Amino acid sequence: MKVFVTGVNGYIGCILAPYLMARGISVAGLDTGYYRDGWLYSDDRRLQGSPQTLNKDLRQIALDDLAGCDAIAHLAELSNDPLGQNNPEITFEINQKGSVRLAELARQAGIKRFVYTSSCSVYGAGTGDFVSESSPPNPQTAYAECKTLVERDVGRMAGDDFCPVFLRNATAYGPSPRMRFDIVINDLAALAWTTKKIAMVSDGSPWRPVVHVADICEAIYRSLIAPEDAVHGQIFNVGQNGENYRVREIAAIIAAEFPGCEVTTGPSSGDNRSYRVSFDKIYSQLPGFRCQHTAKDGARELHQLFERIGFNDEMYKYRAFTRLKQLQYLQKTRQVDSDLFWT
Repeated sequence: MKVFVTGVNGYIGCILAPYLMARGISVAGLDTGYYRDGWLYSDDRRLQGSPQTLNKDLRQIALDDLAGCDAIAHLAELSNDPLGQNNPEITFEINQKGSVRLAELARQAGIKRFVYTSSCSVYGAGTGDFVSESSPPNPQTAYAECKTLVERDVGRMAGDDFCPVFLRNATAYGPSPRMRFDIVINDLAALAWTTKKIAMVSDGSPWRPVVHVADICEAIYRSLIAPEDAVHGQIFNVGQNGENYRVREIAAIIAAEFPGCEVTTGPSSGDNRSYRVSFDKIYSQLPGFRCQHTAKDGARELHQLFERIGFNDEMYKYRAFTRLKQLQYLQKTRQVDSDLFWT
């Protein structure tokens, strides 16, 4: 099998490519290169070789770019809520229209399996009860709304010649060479290491499910190799039931791993994004899938990594490890234009 991985040089993509290659899958990559300035560390995954990568914007993919591929794992979108809210029009242009167009090109190219990385953020604001794949989406941001629209539009394409699979990932965490410190566990661990203090601006009451980046890769792998009748047109929440936490509970897990770290909370915030998610379906219906990591594991991995590389405040605050900072820098320095095309 040859898989076309979009966003191959991103936080998840740079872990996913060697993960698939180690399992006998050939990988062709695509990445526009917004975050190429950021590389936190190297490890033995790189010894397995890097996939041939097309440096191209998602919006500019041509049919010929997909030649010879058997499946697509699509990760390349503007990622996370603050970035999406920064310019909702461009977010819809890239995340919704670009993703739907890619699916259309895949069908034209005769590519049947299309794995789309969606997000549990589509559930938006909840009551504290568990939500499942059958619960109505309630997106609160442009990023989450685009996810629901891609699921809808690409889902309508499902047929005998096209098998889309939708993975609603919980909030990712864990080490990656293309690190991100704008996601909760990674951010709080970095604060604990560099400042010995986690000062939350809210009361930490919202619920968040979390999932290790390697477990996301496993879900993608299993979705690519699963029998068609197990995944055709299906939506799967990716995570595990025991990994739903209030944000303040996540902070406590981090503080326990980093001795001497103080945790403080603030007043209740106006952010109403809160959701507890059921992951029963993926365990019962996606053959071979199991999560192997917990938030405690992730905190320990990050602690060990920070010690090994001499992690410091300058690294933590480096623009390329925060999506919004990096794109604002590229625009300010006129490396990309107002539509985020390279100049």
